[in-house]
Amino acid sequence: MNKILKYGLLGVGAIVAVAVAGVAYVAATFNPNDYKGKIIKAVKDSKQRNLRLDGDIKLSFYPNIGASLSKVSLSEFRSDKEFAAIESARVSLALLPLLHRQVVVDEVAVSGLKATLVKHKDGTTNIDDLLGQAEQKPEQQKPEQQRKAAGPSVKFDIASVSVEKTNLSYRDEGSGAQYNIKDLNLKTGRIAIGVPGKIDLSAGIQTNQPKLDITTELKTTLTFDLDRQKYQLQGLELQASGSAMDISNLKVQASGDVSADLSTQEFAAKKFALNASGVKVKDKFEATLDAPSLSLTKDKYSGDKLTLNAKLDAAFGNIVANLTMPGVEGNAQSFKVSALSLDLDVKQPEQAFKVKLVSPLSGNIKAQQFNLGDLSVAVAATGDKLPNKSVSSEMKGSVQVDALKQTVQANLAGGLLQSQIKAKVGVKGFADPAIKFDVDVDQFDADLYLPKKSTEAAKKSQSNEPEQPLDLSALRKLNLDGSLRIGALKVMNVKTTQLRADVKALNGQLNINPLTAKLYQGSLNGSLSVNAQATPSFVINQKLNGVNIAPLLKDAADLELAEGKGNITLDLTTQGNTISALKKALNGSVSVNLANGAIRGINLTKLVQGIQNLSRDTRAQTLGVDKSEKTEFSEFKANFKVHNGVAHNDDLAVKSTVLRVSGNGDIDIGHDSMNYNAKAALARTEQGRTATLPVNVSGSFDALKFKIDYGALLVDVAKQKIDEKKEKVKEDAKAKLQEELKKGLKGLFK
Repeated sequence: MNKILKYGLLGVGAIVAVAVAGVAYVAATFNPNDYKGKIIKAVKDSKQRNLRLDGDIKLSFYPNIGASLSKVSLSEFRSDKEFAAIESARVSLALLPLLHRQVVVDEVAVSGLKATLVKHKDGTTNIDDLLGQAEQKPEQQKPEQQRKAAGPSVKFDIASVSVEKTNLSYRDEGSGAQYNIKDLNLKTGRIAIGVPGKIDLSAGIQTNQPKLDITTELKTTLTFDLDRQKYQLQGLELQASGSAMDISNLKVQASGDVSADLSTQEFAAKKFALNASGVKVKDKFEATLDAPSLSLTKDKYSGDKLTLNAKLDAAFGNIVANLTMPGVEGNAQSFKVSALSLDLDVKQPEQAFKVKLVSPLSGNIKAQQFNLGDLSVAVAATGDKLPNKSVSSEMKGSVQVDALKQTVQANLAGGLLQSQIKAKVGVKGFADPAIKFDVDVDQFDADLYLPKKSTEAAKKSQSNEPEQPLDLSALRKLNLDGSLRIGALKVMNVKTTQLRADVKALNGQLNINPLTAKLYQGSLNGSLSVNAQATPSFVINQKLNGVNIAPLLKDAADLELAEGKGNITLDLTTQGNTISALKKALNGSVSVNLANGAIRGINLTKLVQGIQNLSRDTRAQTLGVDKSEKTEFSEFKANFKVHNGVAHNDDLAVKSTVLRVSGNGDIDIGHDSMNYNAKAALARTEQGRTATLPVNVSGSFDALKFKIDYGALLVDVAKQKIDEKKEKVKEDAKAKLQEELKKGLKGLFK
């Protein structure tokens, strides 16, 4: 037995010695550089490309079989233009493991690789000739063909891979897309089935569709099993920085453990964390995602508590957001989250908001449908301009999202800005949304959220700052169709009830028709339209019926000019970028028909009746507004034509039991002033005479002056006296003549 073993070992040793001697002889006598010309010609003949081998070809046979090349390039098909080039490349395999059908690669090293792949407009590429005739797909092959194609089972083991200074490019001539991988560097430890191997990868990525320019670095430990199709990345560390689309200073970091089993389609992640930060235009952002455990199979997926934290520093303010999901589970058809929670903290220069959203979440990832079935939204706001410096609201309802159809349906009810609201809102399209709505509000005081008039006026008087232009840019992209109902509304101190507005907005055109409401013991009915394209323009058509004018003027403009109840019709157009410009550009007509009221600030009846107290020297007198005085009327009618902000009237008709007032003049709406001439006449004086008193009203609305022309009144009275004397003389002469005639006739009969 010992002899058999002894001679057997000697025989094996002899065979190995002969093999080693043979390899040594070949290595000593064979020079591959002698075949460069034949290799170049073979490539030219078979592929019609130019191969250049400017460096030496080196071979090694023991203890490793290997080859190294340097300064190699290959041209494009039928062209001298370079397609790819390599500064150097080396591959070596262990010799003895090959005898056991094991591929043990000692080293793979590539340096200075450059290649450009081009897809032409006709769909072909610049490597179609290298790929050769398309082979039959494995799934189209018969089982025997698949076994032959697979060949004998071969295991491989790579000691290390080194790739450095590699640049790869792809260009699509049809779409214009370009993708570049620059300065690719890869270093690995041992790569073998079931053996953890270190991976260290870095590269620059540049694309134009979308626009990217980032640098990436990846470090991890790779474990794989090709036969069982299992792959695992442990200790993953990914870093990326650069710019993406309109985001600059982008930084991305990811870490964790990731595994995949392709045979069972199972994927998992442990301790996964993602952090991203950057600047979008001028807004800085930062976001962090933590996922302790994620599991995905072809049948279902699940995850433990997921947390997303985000920060945004923008021109309008700062936002801090926190999103948590205690757990998620589902499958390809559906998923559910027991209680999604979102907290928002918004800080602006003059106010701050806290928003809390809580709801279970369910949906379908494949269909991209999502449902917040029991939604609760709470809002708390603080700020000096808010009523009582704080506002809190809470609304509940449901929201459904269909991302494929790009639709959102929301039903909400609850408190918002000190109002109770019921709202149904539908959105179609995310890029250019079309919004339909139906909203009921019990009451809303808009003045609580508008600048105070006194404060604004004081600011303007002190700083003399230019008037701020109207910003209606939001209307230009608004696509809106719906109905709004408000039980009680207060805007700029004007109070209405039972307001209804049917609103349509498209392409910068806003139409509100009908616009109806109850106000000041009367009603409003009409329409309003706004064109926000270029210079904003407005069309106002309104009828106010049975309105009490005194409280309306007081609330709207703090004016105490008139009393009465009646009808006002407005048919006006205007355009402009500021409020003052809109007032100066008013055109159209206004009609007023009031009853049983008064003109405040002056008592024309008393002034006319006091003519007996006037002296001959009295000519004119200017009076200010006296709030204790007023001129009562039973009827007030006037029609105005408005041109460029000036309302002109020629048919004023004011009547009372003893007074008649007529007049004409201008009310300059654009400059808040007026110049109006009126004539007040008593039906009869105490002496039985009539008298007409001319009155001129002029000045700014807040400082009106009444110029009373007593001289004209005295002239009118004197003329009436003269006319009366003339009439008396005529009457006396007639009576005397009649007496004389009587006397004469009596003498004739004597």
